[in-house]
Amino acid sequence: QVQLVESGGGLVQAGGSLRLSCAASGRTFSSYAMGWFRQAPGKERELVAAITRSGRTTYYADSVKGRFTISKDNAKNTVYLQMNSLKPEDTAVYYCAAREEYGSTNYYYIQAPDYSYWGQGTQVIVSS
Repeated sequence: QVQLVESGGGLVQAGGSLRLSCAASGRTFSSYAMGWFRQAPGKERELVAAITRSGRTTYYADSVKGRFTISKDNAKNTVYLQMNSLKPEDTAVYYCAAREEYGSTNYYYIQAPDYSYWGQGTQVIVSS
């Protein structure tokens, strides 16, 4: 099992930047594919970005492509989401999620049900 704790959320003006971190417990973080999701009030949870267990391959939602960057540091048991050029529509609770991989599997996953472990979320508010 793995426990996930997000941090780095807050209030920022449009055009600003934030970096979210998700610290994972356990000794096998390199076995986990990771994802960042977000949920705005009244909306469904949506994928923002995903990364393979190795950290070498990433996927982004069209809405954040070119503005957000996901990265994974297996030595620090941490996944990051660098968010630049923030817009008011990026306002949401951001969650990190983990899925354990086995053998040589090294994929990213874009559906919430693909993930077994979730953090508690961190609020991001972008003011106009």
